[in-house]
Amino acid sequence: MIQQCYEYLALMSAEKFIILIYLISMKTLKFIPNLVELVISGEKTSTWRLFDDKNLQKNDELILINKSTGEKFAKAVITGVEEKKLKDLEESDFDGHEKFESEEKMYEAYRSYYGDKVSPNTIIKMVDFKLV
Repeated sequence: MIQQCYEYLALMSAEKFIILIYLISMKTLKFIPNLVELVISGEKTSTWRLFDDKNLQKNDELILINKSTGEKFAKAVITGVEEKKLKDLEESDFDGHEKFESEEKMYEAYRSYYGDKVSPNTIIKMVDFKLV
């Protein structure tokens, strides 16, 4: 398998190779299926991430992935990033983000993604983005 990869790369033009490296290096964000439609429609323009292991920053280019299918559904660029504790969220922080029925439902959702370590003191990274 590795030998086949080397042979394929050897046949690839320099331009295609640069594009491949660029795509490999792009950051990805996964969304559950019910949020994919909200992103595509433009209703969802913000995502909240805990324990950011990607060092998401303003102007980063992203590939958005449907978590269930593993398929790319869009490309985006980060337009803003803000961090605060979950307990300090304000109504305006929900602009461009899906609403929760209650604070407890919000904690349940994030615990389902990140485990029991989610608490009111957990830092959340609010990432605003636009599709490109």
